[in-house]
Amino acid sequence: MEKQKILIVDDDSNIAELISLYLTKECFETKIVSDGEAALLAFPAFRPDLILLDLMLPGIDGYQVCREIRKDSDVPIIMLSAKGEIFDKVLGLELGADDYIIKPFDSKEMVARVKAVLRRFKPQPTTAPAVPITGNFVEYPDLIVNLTNYSVTYMGKSVEMPPKELELLYFLASSPNQVFTREQLLDNIWGYEYIGDTRTVDVHIKRLREKIKDHPNWSLSTVWGIGYKFEVKSN
Repeated sequence: MEKQKILIVDDDSNIAELISLYLTKECFETKIVSDGEAALLAFPAFRPDLILLDLMLPGIDGYQVCREIRKDSDVPIIMLSAKGEIFDKVLGLELGADDYIIKPFDSKEMVARVKAVLRRFKPQPTTAPAVPITGNFVEYPDLIVNLTNYSVTYMGKSVEMPPKELELLYFLASSPNQVFTREQLLDNIWGYEYIGDTRTVDVHIKRLREKIKDHPNWSLSTVWGIGYKFEVKSN
């Protein structure tokens, strides 16, 4: 079985080597680069399955690297930030990061987060395969959200979507016309560590709306002053 590849982008060689050591022990293939420019050059050649991206890099910083990669790819990105650095996790999420880890971090937690993000992310072909749909999924006219294989089919085409966006869409679509507060969505999708940062939900709803436009039969609706719902319209 081919090893999954992790691109490590960090200008601290000691930390980068340590991350590489732990991931190699878990049977990942790793590549280390020390600045943003090198990361953008290495990305198309190395074709990583996930990127561990330090925020504070010489030259092109982690935010900009994330922005550039997101123009062409939905590869999972976990941002790394030293405790005490100015780190806007919402900005990171807006740019397309899937998770973040604050340094210093526990090696087991880092490996667990890498595995969790990889487990949730499965790239989909541009055209939806004509096979029976199985597992946990919701289906509406021109929309299928499948949580089992992390796929979204919209207007007959597969839509690439980071794991948290898909989980949020699935959660809302699984309870049509039910209103959820931002706090409820945070608790169900992100868990305790994000509680209090409701902008995270708004960012993901905005990104979903850019990919999934309102349909005559359903829409992602804002309930002002409360939260959001997946609204299904009666004919």
